[in-house]
Amino acid sequence: MGHGHHAHHHGRGDGAHDHAHDHGHLHHPAPPASWDRAFAIGIALNLAYVVAEASAGLWTGSVALLADAGHNLSDVLGLAVAWGGAALARRAPSKRFTYGLKGSTILAALANALLLLLAIGAIALEAVQRFGEAAPVPGLTVSAVAAVGIAINGLTAWLFARGRKGDVNIRGAYLHMLADAMVSAGVVLAGIAIWLTGIGWIDPAVSLVIAALIFWQTWGLLRETVEMSLAAVPRAIDYDRVSAALAALPGVTQVHDLHIWPMSTTEPVLTAHLLMPAGHPGDAFLARTQDLLHHDFGIGHTTLQIETGGSPCALEPAAAV
Repeated sequence: MGHGHHAHHHGRGDGAHDHAHDHGHLHHPAPPASWDRAFAIGIALNLAYVVAEASAGLWTGSVALLADAGHNLSDVLGLAVAWGGAALARRAPSKRFTYGLKGSTILAALANALLLLLAIGAIALEAVQRFGEAAPVPGLTVSAVAAVGIAINGLTAWLFARGRKGDVNIRGAYLHMLADAMVSAGVVLAGIAIWLTGIGWIDPAVSLVIAALIFWQTWGLLRETVEMSLAAVPRAIDYDRVSAALAALPGVTQVHDLHIWPMSTTEPVLTAHLLMPAGHPGDAFLARTQDLLHHDFGIGHTTLQIETGGSPCALEPAAAV
């Protein structure tokens, strides 16, 4: 792995080496601040829709519309949670929170996964109850209002679509909106199908199918955010490849105590001990290594401990030495 990259590092200019630990923020998929507009637009659109939908529900006496307004309110909550996480993550580090509050993006994504599971439970429960009692047929009014919901939720989901791969917190917001667009689509389809056929159970059946689809999406989000909370290696990073890249560095005979964990949903941190019997290689080596890890693996924060072969490491099983 080693050779191709060094040319790139040397050509980097001195600036990069002075603060190798700190230029990690420049290359992230999107600086969190750029999402402020998406969050603001999404929350405004959804609040307006909730108000309109609840008013229409009260005016027509439609329980379905009031229920849907409730679902959309959980969206506003989900967006607010994700935005709060992203905003807190921008707080400067302090003596108590030495990483700042970057971990709040992980907590926000976890909260969003749990909120979505609650929403799924509510949808499923409602659907099962509607099987029991033949609900009045959702008229075309309901379908029309829900069609507006597809547009609004779809648009908001689209605002976050480009960030869903790189940032689990944004993915939480995105899934929330996508889930609601699906629910609205289900209402529209069921409304039209019932209007055409007069079969009442189509509506709860569609709801259950949608609940299952959302659950399938949310499960992955929940698993990933729980992993992050437990400081697992981020899924985008291959532990063995990082280990091999460090072991291949000139002068390194062994890598141990390698830890890679997410400080936030977008910023991984790495610490490692490098055994270098020939002695400490100097600051330029450290800067180059940090550059390599940042360039090849997207790890912006690296702390390396150089050992020259004194005592073995406490956290390392004896077999690996």
